[in-house]
Amino acid sequence: MRIAQLAPVVESVPPQLYGGTERVIAALIAELTALGHDVTLYASGDSHTEARLLPQVEQALWKLDHPCSAEAIHTVELARVLRDAADYDVIHSHLDFFSFPFGRVSSRPFVHTLHGRLDNPELQPLYEEYADAPVISISNSQRRPLPGANWLATVYNGIQTERVPVGAGKGGYLAFLGRISPEKGVDQAIDVALKAGIPLKIAARMPLENLDNFWVRADWAYYSEYVKPRLSHPLIEFIGEVDDRGKYDLLKDAMGLVFPINWPEPFGLVMTESLACGTPVIARRIASTPEIIQDGQTGFLCDTVDEMVAACAKVGEIDRLACRQDVEERFSSRGMALGYLDAYRKMIEASDQCADSRLPNLSFNWDAAQRR
Repeated sequence: MRIAQLAPVVESVPPQLYGGTERVIAALIAELTALGHDVTLYASGDSHTEARLLPQVEQALWKLDHPCSAEAIHTVELARVLRDAADYDVIHSHLDFFSFPFGRVSSRPFVHTLHGRLDNPELQPLYEEYADAPVISISNSQRRPLPGANWLATVYNGIQTERVPVGAGKGGYLAFLGRISPEKGVDQAIDVALKAGIPLKIAARMPLENLDNFWVRADWAYYSEYVKPRLSHPLIEFIGEVDDRGKYDLLKDAMGLVFPINWPEPFGLVMTESLACGTPVIARRIASTPEIIQDGQTGFLCDTVDEMVAACAKVGEIDRLACRQDVEERFSSRGMALGYLDAYRKMIEASDQCADSRLPNLSFNWDAAQRR
């Protein structure tokens, strides 16, 4: 099968540090090519991939020292894949709803994986307008705000378990890995550690200061008020952002991963990365966590900080090899690739059956417009 993969250009594929979507794309491509498929990746030029790489920019945008427009680059990326559409059997976009208008006019089957949250109210009219867009969810809980969307499948994010070491968790500490932002709940992870009397190691990207962006300002304000003043406590260690090796070294030696999110996280890749290391997850019972964590078997689902504190005393009861086995069975990159291939085949079969009537012709008629 000839497959085009469209990646965001803010980060490389795979990411050097933080970046769940790009890490998933890299794992998917590795499996698709290993299975003998012909894959082309549209991404930043500093990506490293088994696919044929078509660079859209020289390097990931986060590395640039000047303002830039990801939207402009993604628009060109989508225009280019439409131009090249005849070269592919299926086009797979990871640009969320931004690619919907382009998919509608594509001459080839065009599928969209949604990697972000879907509960924002302004998304409702968008999905009503593009009700025909074939979309793939990364968890069943992600679908809840938009039950009427054109859901093609749910395909869980997968990881390359052969690259993940299993540890004994003898480090005597809890781990937190994620963004420093209110929805990730690092302040509550600190609460858990201090109440339990257990050291906590925090691996996270430091939020930026004084940028003209609402979300960046909100993250900085949250860090300044709720996190920074507590980093001097002897039980709390902030180690900053880590690469893959640093991440797995942190996770495999941890007693448990604390995952106290406060938002409808569509998947939460760090949970499966932790389990692959054999490390149980202590998570808030919200969004996708009940789909990933088997309560009492691979971790604990909790509703309050106090329940998380109580769970810390029980993490030693969890079979770490069972955690690893669960990831191999349910969240492997090979399983993810097979799930996507099934979705691709459904799209191709549907396209073959109704090639002339599947999509409306929305091509803009410049001659007609100029005559008005």
